[in-house]
Amino acid sequence: MKTEREKMINGDFYDPSDEELIKARIRAHKLAHTYSQLEVEQERSNLIKEIFGATGEKIHVEPGLRIDYGENISVGERFYANFDAVMLDVCPITIGDNAMLGPRVSLVTPEHPLDPIERNSGLEFGRPIKIGDNCWVGSDATIIGGVTLGDNVVVGAGSVVTKSFGDNVVIAGNPARVIKTIPESK
Repeated sequence: MKTEREKMINGDFYDPSDEELIKARIRAHKLAHTYSQLEVEQERSNLIKEIFGATGEKIHVEPGLRIDYGENISVGERFYANFDAVMLDVCPITIGDNAMLGPRVSLVTPEHPLDPIERNSGLEFGRPIKIGDNCWVGSDATIIGGVTLGDNVVVGAGSVVTKSFGDNVVIAGNPARVIKTIPESK
């Protein structure tokens, strides 16, 4: 039988009031709070590598980080997140190399049932988010669970990304749509 944690990571219905999950969230929230209070860059750099499940060597996350667990977040080399990033990681959030998040970007993997009786049961589920290499997500954009963005994607500020997109596109709007193709680099 699967644990609630295993169900959560797999995207199955799970009970977020499970004691193990509550303890993991409390730990992550405390670490994120401590992270935001640190003034020494090297101390923050060391702590973010403890908070996230996997990281590149050179990453930078500005203070104000909000997470569910942290351990389900993987970021590549030269990752940058501006102030007040929200990364709700009940399912994996995977981000490639050279990716940048503007201020107040939200990556949201948890979801709730549409049926009100199921929703009122307290059960929830999630879907992973995958962002490729060389992506830039503009300020106040939201990417929901189940979305995969290819390499070299630019997400316009304030956009809501509800579906997946391939490589080399600029997307914007609510819901986001392709507004421009980026020529491949020579």
